[in-house]
Amino acid sequence: MVKPNELAEIELGVVGLGLMGSSIVVALLIAGHPVRGVAPISSDMVDAELRIIKQLKHAEESGLLNQPIAHYVSRLMLSEDFGILRDCKLVQECVVERAEIKGLMYRKIAEASEGKAIISSNTSAIPISVLQERAPDPARFLGIHWAEPAYLTRFLEITKGAKTAEEPAQWVFELAHFWDKEPTFLQKDIRGFVTNRLMYAVYREAFHLIETKEATVEDVDKSFRYDAGSWITAMGLMKRMDLLGLADFRVALNRLFPALSNSAEVPELMRQMVEREARGIQNARGLYTYTKQEAEEWEKAFAAFNKEIYKLAAEHLSAGTK
Repeated sequence: MVKPNELAEIELGVVGLGLMGSSIVVALLIAGHPVRGVAPISSDMVDAELRIIKQLKHAEESGLLNQPIAHYVSRLMLSEDFGILRDCKLVQECVVERAEIKGLMYRKIAEASEGKAIISSNTSAIPISVLQERAPDPARFLGIHWAEPAYLTRFLEITKGAKTAEEPAQWVFELAHFWDKEPTFLQKDIRGFVTNRLMYAVYREAFHLIETKEATVEDVDKSFRYDAGSWITAMGLMKRMDLLGLADFRVALNRLFPALSNSAEVPELMRQMVEREARGIQNARGLYTYTKQEAEEWEKAFAAFNKEIYKLAAEHLSAGTK
């Protein structure tokens, strides 16, 4: 069993220092671990330290730090050399969603740690059972799926692949409880895991409503924001059904299920967005139109919202409303 006083001695690694990877680094530093971050490509390394310090400042503003930022930075080592992963107990891979590239990372991690490190992937697109076939030791490979920003969300999915051994998976699950998360532990590898399957079902229906002109982009967003957004931090889907009455849901499901989209194709509107190289607020072109200033303001607003919702979720947890 993992004990709180052991965290400071459990060295962890992250391979891939983009936005998500650096966010995971910060989450692990805040939890108390010494962290080793590897940039597999030189461009990852360019702004990695500045990005991590910026995220630490955001965490500080959100009331998550109990030490000065300099303390966390002192426990961080960044390099392009995989050799710094030598003593890591767990290494999180967070690189591009290409199986062959991920496989190369796993071999380098295993070589650097002499096969002692548990290897995990943050993939949201490739089944864990597929990726673990590219790992030198499939039994010590699993999925750890984070939400962005990793240090300011309570979500975490831990997924076993077909060949993942129980002992390393259970150890990671226990450890994750010290990361200020509410982790789910999936004993079976399912494509998309839980959270993506739920959300992409919503995305599919949203695009269907827009493309059939039954609703506008704005209508869809308002409906989701002001209905689900008003309760979803307080309770999950199943608990809401209990709260509102199961008999009513049976009638509604019977009527609505046949009318919902079950398309297996990428929505035409999404195809058009990709062809136009729209990347949302990253280049101010997306399902909405933005000025550069508006896009920057949305990013700042979302950072502030993350801080508030994190605290709100903590309040509900402390009140016993899990």
